[in-house]
Amino acid sequence: MAGVELTAAGAVLALIIGLVCSGIGGAIGGIAVGGKSLGNELAAMMGSFYGPIAGVPGLVAGLIILALIG
Repeated sequence: MAGVELTAAGAVLALIIGLVCSGIGGAIGGIAVGGKSLGNELAAMMGSFYGPIAGVPGLVAGLIILALIG
């Protein structure tokens, strides 16, 4: 099976896409969890702030592992 080489541009693109997706996921999760008590706009804003805080370390770890095994 032929492997796919991870380039610097591919890693940066994956990091940017992951950052945007974790922000969107955090906003949706914030609305689902705290939409009624805080209001949808505040819950989405807080979720989009705290979503990437959890997502980016996992994304960086995944990219490092992919670079090592790829």
